[in-house]
Amino acid sequence: MDDLAGFLRLRRSRIDPASVGIPTDRHRRVAGLRREEVAHLSGVSVDYYVRLEQGRATQPSDQVLDALARVLALDETEREHLHRLACQRRRSRVPGGRIRPELLRVLDLVSDGVALIMNHRMDVLAGNQLASLLYSRPLRGLNTARHIFLEETDLYAGWETCTLDVVGHLRLAAGKYPEDPRLASLIGELAMGSERFRKLWARADVRARAHGGKAYRHPLVGLLELHQENFALPGEPGMELLVLSAPPGSPAEDGLRLLASLGADGSAALDAGARGFVPPTRT
Repeated sequence: MDDLAGFLRLRRSRIDPASVGIPTDRHRRVAGLRREEVAHLSGVSVDYYVRLEQGRATQPSDQVLDALARVLALDETEREHLHRLACQRRRSRVPGGRIRPELLRVLDLVSDGVALIMNHRMDVLAGNQLASLLYSRPLRGLNTARHIFLEETDLYAGWETCTLDVVGHLRLAAGKYPEDPRLASLIGELAMGSERFRKLWARADVRARAHGGKAYRHPLVGLLELHQENFALPGEPGMELLVLSAPPGSPAEDGLRLLASLGADGSAALDAGARGFVPPTRT
């Protein structure tokens, strides 16, 4: 799904030579930096760097990786991704899908916001009632990456930004869990079905999920401008709790109340299966 050699090639092609003090002219045919330029700027031999890009070098040292990250202008998330790709010992086992009952009770405590538990593939493993109402569908079987790219683009008011976040997250997950066949299958499905996904995947961007604004256009209650917080779950590798809330007194708060009332009135009745609560299993 992802490897060190491919990541280095892609990121090298995106560096403006002028930004690192290398003059260019109209005769230059290489996009970004040349291999020998990366080697010189990072302080490694040209032969060794070529072998890195060809996948023939042994595991590079942390010092070499840090030097390459500096030359390639990687941020902290991208730097960690680079180290993970280079060091097989740092790769993690594919997480299971077990959800503790205590976590399900936590979801029910979030009564005035949307609460979801997702895994590294962006599968929704469980959610509260407002989550099902927001997506207007049962949560069981919902994968938000597939939903954004292939199924329901109108729901996401900031669709283009959402797609950047999704691809960046999946690229990060592919580096962390390279032996996950379901993740590989999902990435292949998205690449086959979405031109935008293919273009963004080719950029080799990586992003960690971050807190911030998320806007939705719900067909019944209109625009919902919410705030998302992500919480890593200790002891649950690859899983995160996502909580979407509305600022007090905002139109979005009124919208969530209206959405909740629709569920309470029975117009969107939900059973345990619709909410995504499934018996604990391992994948």
